[in-house]
Amino acid sequence: MDNQCWICGKKEPVMYTCRYCGKTFCSDHRLPERHGCEGLGDGTRFSSAQSAAGSSGTRGRSTSGTDQIVKDFFKEATKNAAKGAAGSAFNRTKRSFYSSPSMAIIIICIFSFFLELLLGQPYYTLFQLEPGNILSRPWTLISHMFLHASLGHLFFNMLVLYFFGRILERRIGNSMFIYLYFISGIVAALGFIATTSTSYPMVGASGAIMGVFATLAILEPNLPVYVFFFPMTIKSALILFVIVDLSFMYVNISGDMIAHAAHLSGVFVGIIVGRRLKKNLKVSRGFLYRRW
Repeated sequence: MDNQCWICGKKEPVMYTCRYCGKTFCSDHRLPERHGCEGLGDGTRFSSAQSAAGSSGTRGRSTSGTDQIVKDFFKEATKNAAKGAAGSAFNRTKRSFYSSPSMAIIIICIFSFFLELLLGQPYYTLFQLEPGNILSRPWTLISHMFLHASLGHLFFNMLVLYFFGRILERRIGNSMFIYLYFISGIVAALGFIATTSTSYPMVGASGAIMGVFATLAILEPNLPVYVFFFPMTIKSALILFVIVDLSFMYVNISGDMIAHAAHLSGVFVGIIVGRRLKKNLKVSRGFLYRRW
């Protein structure tokens, strides 16, 4: 009798011979179900007489059968691991979607970007904000926030929202965050319409995100951030962004294709909401509590 397991090669003081296939296994693989026994399916049983008369036949069975068992084992294990990882990632994404407005917006924007790539210009045209058509297509006041002109445009907007949106929503609550985000985005769109002299459409979540950024700067002015790898407070970063937008807006630099008026309008909303929240809420150990 073999003194090592056909599956793992382990040697034990007491080895087990399968009554269906006649092979030797350790205690972990002794059951037919644990070693994928080929004799289990056709109901054949291995007897001691067969072992005495045909030991060479048992040993003469092709090792390819064992190899196939091992391959099937690892194939099944890999498939289950991949399925478990995919299911875990899906469940985490699903929980984030319902528990974090920032993550929900990021997921929707990414999904919308893939639709842009798949459906092309008709999808883009349907939801982009066009100053001359706002009365006939009012939904674009909101829908333009979920469109982006390029992968870089999407990446940087979602990166800012991921880091600062999640901080803010934990401080002011999900409902207030959603209110702030969409009000900032709508006012940013109106600010763009009121100041633009062109018929170029506008897309992107920058105006809404600037509202989020400005609100957080009012509530947590000393929060450390990095702007192009330079450390500064979030309040200083906000002032820098406002100066840049004002400069580009009033020097009338055309061709950069950036809606500076939308950014400034979002900042305006964020400052107002932030000041109102700061008046009604007090900061204690980094969290906000209502003042009764």
